[in-house]
Amino acid sequence: MTSETTPGEPTPDDATVLLRVEGTLAHATLNRPRSINALDHSMVRVLADALTSWEKDEGVSVVLLDGAGERGLCAGGDIRAIRASAVNGDRQAADFWRDEYHLNARIARYPKPYVALMDGVVMGGGVGVSAHGGVRVVTERSKVGMPETTIGFVPDVGGTFLLSRAPGETGTHLALTGTPIGAADAVYTGMADHYVPSERLPDLVAALTRAGTETEVDEAVGRFAEIVPAAPLEARRGWIDACYSADTAEEIVSRLRDHGDPEAAKAAEIIGTRSPTAVKTTLAALRRARALDTLEEVLEQEYRVSMAALGWPDLAEGIRAQVIDKDRNPRWSPATLAEVADADVDRAFDPAPDGPVGLAEPAAAADATGGVR
Repeated sequence: MTSETTPGEPTPDDATVLLRVEGTLAHATLNRPRSINALDHSMVRVLADALTSWEKDEGVSVVLLDGAGERGLCAGGDIRAIRASAVNGDRQAADFWRDEYHLNARIARYPKPYVALMDGVVMGGGVGVSAHGGVRVVTERSKVGMPETTIGFVPDVGGTFLLSRAPGETGTHLALTGTPIGAADAVYTGMADHYVPSERLPDLVAALTRAGTETEVDEAVGRFAEIVPAAPLEARRGWIDACYSADTAEEIVSRLRDHGDPEAAKAAEIIGTRSPTAVKTTLAALRRARALDTLEEVLEQEYRVSMAALGWPDLAEGIRAQVIDKDRNPRWSPATLAEVADADVDRAFDPAPDGPVGLAEPAAAADATGGVR
């Protein structure tokens, strides 16, 4: 259930989003711990309404997002519901994505400090409600990723915006393999800002309840943040940049196999298990996203691709293999990269049947407290 309580008022413990105001801090907790707080449509609506209310509330200076339970902030969107929509041919997935992408853009432009505690698992839709925020905190338990090619889908929620702007070709590597990363790599790739040990998060939250300005938020985070460890991805930039700079997915896989580094060979093997259609479309989406200036433009592109993916056999099949039957043995169609026609990839970027999402271009540069990077 979701709460009908006005944002700022305490919400029932069984609500799927817990909302309360403590001091100057407005606190939203995703509350589906059994599913690692996977986002459904009603949760997106509750968060959007809360952000609207808290933006107008002069007593609120800071917004904080975290997740209930010990496993993570958010494992992503409710992919069972998306599969059902693909199979039934209804509008549920489209309506969900429209509201979700508006929420992602809203978070990026939010005029008050938006702090996301990216503790534990943060995947897919979880990245969308956290990594566009102004203050993004990871811990030693963080596992951040966009694993969409695993289920026959393409990174969305602004994921191609973030990954296309990661150093070198690291974002391409993460997108095609769907590999999750830890705190150090999350900071290195620009998906997070600060490293705070998980045991210090309660004290950080307490300090934020007394933060009345952006400067005080920065000072509070600074008191608990530690130097982030060395980023493994940075040490692998040599083979990552050399291999993933190829023009086609086929050539990328060939370079990875031939490079000689065991990690490169492992990456080639992983890509070989992913949906060929999703891999080739993801590569195209990333390259196109690099040429787009704003998050809003990229989200519009992602919506077109998401709607196209609803018609792919791979989306329903990938979700079946991962979360329905859990046999981890998807039967992709087409089964190889070579069989995926360039024309089919290009069609994924055609206008969506129901038109654009309608994300207006911002009139001016984003506010520094919640701006797009």
